Amino acid sequence: QVQLVESGGGLVQPGESLRLSCEVTGTIWSVGAMSWYRQGPGKQRELVATAAHRSTTYSDSVKGRFTIARDNIKHTIQLQMDNLRPNDTAIYYCYADVWHNERLPAAAYWGQGTQVTVSS
Repeated sequence: QVQLVESGGGLVQPGESLRLSCEVTGTIWSVGAMSWYRQGPGKQRELVATAAHRSTTYSDSVKGRFTIARDNIKHTIQLQMDNLRPNDTAIYYCYADVWHNERLPAAAYWGQGTQVTVSS
């Protein structure tokens, strides 16, 4: 059984910062790409940032303000969010591709979501 446990959401004012964390726990042989998605009120879920083993990518809306980082030993990712804006308000979800063993393909797992609210 694999779980993605998120933490770090909250309420901040515009221009402030937050850091989200996500840990993959359970039966893990290997973890592939790890990502953060978000879903704002009345919006579809969108990809925010991805950390592969050797590269990172960001959506245009967060590039230059958000930084994703992963720890391959601890199977964790963090999302440092700076200069937050009201339209960053959303539920943020952690995602990971996880191999349970070397024989089976990777399975997709999601965290439970953490609320980020940016408001004055």
